[in-house]
Amino acid sequence: MSRGKYLLRLIRQSTDCCPMHSQSFGLSNSKVRKEYALEMACSSIRYGPGVTEEVGMDFENLGVKKIAVVTDKTLVNLPPVQKAINALEKCNLSYEVFDSVRVEPTDTSFKECIEFARNLLPEAFLAIGGGSVIDTAKAANLYTAYPEADFLDFVNAPIGHGLPVTRSLLPLLAIPTTAGTGSETTGVAVFDYDPLKAKTGIANRAIRPTLGLVDPENIVTMPERVTAYSGFDVLCHAIESYTAIPYTERGPAPDNPKLRPAYQGSNPLSDVWSRHACHITAKYFKRAVKDPEDYEARKNMHLASSMAGVGFGNAGVHLCHGLSYSISGLNREYHAPHYPKEVKLIPHGLSVCITAPAVFAATADSSLDRHAEIAEILSGKPVRKEDAGQALSDTLREYLYDLDVLMVSMLSDLQRKIFLILLLVHFPRGESWTLLLSVLLLNR
Repeated sequence: MSRGKYLLRLIRQSTDCCPMHSQSFGLSNSKVRKEYALEMACSSIRYGPGVTEEVGMDFENLGVKKIAVVTDKTLVNLPPVQKAINALEKCNLSYEVFDSVRVEPTDTSFKECIEFARNLLPEAFLAIGGGSVIDTAKAANLYTAYPEADFLDFVNAPIGHGLPVTRSLLPLLAIPTTAGTGSETTGVAVFDYDPLKAKTGIANRAIRPTLGLVDPENIVTMPERVTAYSGFDVLCHAIESYTAIPYTERGPAPDNPKLRPAYQGSNPLSDVWSRHACHITAKYFKRAVKDPEDYEARKNMHLASSMAGVGFGNAGVHLCHGLSYSISGLNREYHAPHYPKEVKLIPHGLSVCITAPAVFAATADSSLDRHAEIAEILSGKPVRKEDAGQALSDTLREYLYDLDVLMVSMLSDLQRKIFLILLLVHFPRGESWTLLLSVLLLNR
C-alpha cells in the first residue's frame, strides 16, 4: 500500500483523529461489504447581489413570524445585518437579535446562544456572518429541538456521543459574510471544547441550513487577512475532498441509511463541485486578496466557497484539517491581524493551509492523477503524474508566499506542542515521521 493511501486510511480507521469532521455513528457492526451508495445533501443556495433583501419574504413564504437573528458584535452594526433587519421589518416579522457569537466559537459561546434560543422559542433562525455565526445558529437550532439533551449528546465522538438527529429542526436561513467556510451549505458546526482544549464539532445532515443567501455585496469590506485565510480554507476544502479516499473504499456499509455519514469520501458528485471550486480559486483568489476593489474576484470567491462547501460537505476532508485542530487548539499566544483584538487565535484557514504543502506531497501517491490535475489547475502548467506530489506542494507553497503567510515566525513557539499532539493523537502507530518533520520544518 502506498504511503499516501496508508495515511488517509489511518485517518479513516481512527475514530479520534478528526473529531471535527467525523461521525462515529456512521459506522455499523456489519462485516459483510464496503460502502455501495452515496448520498448528496446540501442546502438550497440563492446567489446574487442584493438577495439579502429578499430574506423577509423568504420567512413570510415559510409561514413563520418570530425569528431568532444570530450574528456577532461587529457585524450587528454593519450593512449585511442592517439590510436583513430592514427586510424582516418590511414584512412585519418579529425578531430578537443574539450578537454575542465568538469568532472561533467555544462550547461556552454555543451554550449561550442555545440558552437564548430556548428562552425565545422562535419559529425560525437567521444567521448573518461567517462560519462561526452560522455554526452557532446550527447548534442553537439543534438543541432547541432537544431541550432535554446534554450538550455532548450530538458532539462527534470520541469527545461526545455522536447521536443521530431524529427530530425535525426549525427553518434556518444563512447569509454568509465571508468567502471561506461554506457553512451555509453543510451539516457541520465547529467549536473549541474548552475542557479538553480541543477543537471538535457536530456533524449531521439535519443541521444544515434550509437556504443559503450568498450575496456578494456582503463581502466587499472583508479585511485583507480575513480574505486570505478564508480563501485558503476554500482551497483546502476543494483539494482535500477531491483527493480523499473514494467512498467505495469506506466500510463496512451502514446497516441503516440514516447511519450513512455526511462525509462519505470522494465521489463523482462532490468531484464536480470541488474541481470547479479549484478552477475559480486559481483564477480569482490572489486578485481578491491583493485588490479589495476587485469586486469580480471577491464575488467569484464567494461563489467558490459555496461550491467547495457542497463538495467537502458530502466527501469530507482529511489531513490539512485533521492537523489544523492541534495547531489552533494549542494556541494561547498568537493574535491574528484583522481579527478581534481581545481573542488569541489562529484563524481556521491559516491553521489549515500551513501544512498543505507537506500534506499533499505525502498523499500524492494515493491518487497521482488527481494530485497532478489539481497542480495543473492551480499552476496553469502541465504536470507529469510522477511529479504530482512535488508539483502540488511547490504550487501551494508559492500561494502561501505570494499571499504573505509566514509560517515559521508564527509556529516557532508552538512547534514542540504541535509535534507531540500530532504524534500522540493523529499518528498513534508512528509510521509518519516524514510527514510530521516536513510539517514542522515546512518553511526552513
